[in-house]
Amino acid sequence: MAKRDKHSPRRNGELSHLTGDALSRHVASLIESKSFAAVGFVTAEPSRWGPYFRGWLESGCHGTMKYLENDLELRDTPAKVWDGTKSFIVVADQYAARGDVHPSRLGEARPMGRVARYAQGGNYHFEMKKRLHAVADRLRAEFPGTAFRSCVDTVPIFERELAALAGLGWQGRNTMLIHPRLGSYLLLGVVATTLDLPPLEGQRVVSDHCGTCTRCIDACPTQAITPYRVDASRCVSYLTIEHREAIDPKFHAAMGDWMYGCDICQDVCPHNSPRPGMESPQIPSAYEPRSKWLDVLEVLAWTSEQRQEAFRASPMKRANLAMMQRNAAIVAANAAAGPDGGKIRAALAAQREHASGLLRTTLDQVLGEAEPTGNVSG
Repeated sequence: MAKRDKHSPRRNGELSHLTGDALSRHVASLIESKSFAAVGFVTAEPSRWGPYFRGWLESGCHGTMKYLENDLELRDTPAKVWDGTKSFIVVADQYAARGDVHPSRLGEARPMGRVARYAQGGNYHFEMKKRLHAVADRLRAEFPGTAFRSCVDTVPIFERELAALAGLGWQGRNTMLIHPRLGSYLLLGVVATTLDLPPLEGQRVVSDHCGTCTRCIDACPTQAITPYRVDASRCVSYLTIEHREAIDPKFHAAMGDWMYGCDICQDVCPHNSPRPGMESPQIPSAYEPRSKWLDVLEVLAWTSEQRQEAFRASPMKRANLAMMQRNAAIVAANAAAGPDGGKIRAALAAQREHASGLLRTTLDQVLGEAEPTGNVSG
């Protein structure tokens, strides 16, 4: 009789006898077969982040992201994601390797806007959920009566807290989860399950390895980072992706050529630098870069249809056309300090002739028609 491959389909209930560490090792094996970079398990318990998060909200650090004020009870008790939840499977997907370099192109004759690494490839929501659903389907068949809910960045739970408890890293000074070997170019996913999954043998909470380093704090162009806390209302990622109104001119120059998101605090982190013996696992093909930069003047002239086509199967679809053109106007104005600044400003002025709404407001700002509102430290 031929020997069955360990990842081949099994008959319903064939492994229902597995419990404890053997069960966790089996689930971890399935996760690893789907090319996730790391996996760990957490018992469903109340969150300890509630008081901190409420204080962060009360300070206004969430800016205009009012949706974060909702579902606080679910954040406090993540087990409510699914009735009967006993455990969380926490996974990390590597979207860029340690030492990955993404240089600026500010100063080139044709202004180009940078895109944060996580958004350069395919939509990670779909990519991760597809593989997590495959694992969940397999486990439902192997363990009849069990339930699973996959969460990738859209369910109000504290993924980083769960990831840290699962031994996937520590929360750094820039609040990113940092894995001691993989760095912080990681996307997190969580599966709530009624299976009772104890921590893997050897799974430990990782101690804080930031030490006295403050590179992320020092490098943040908008001074959004203080130790273990980010004021999202000042963060370039928030400003370019989440903020749907005009951006305060005091942040314009600090945005540089960042068109969608920002990687600066990760770029300068020593734990993302290349290091012998700490090579990253293979990056899933879905994250191969398709759009490292966007042509600023092209974006300014986009139609809704052109934006939709450019962002097909991309996480960048979160930013609507008005937001992308607002970002493009600011990046173009920053590029106007270069050798072809006159041509760029002329292009912006021509665009203003027929612009309206958010784009018109931004063009007025960058062309000097709006009053400045202070400096970046205000």
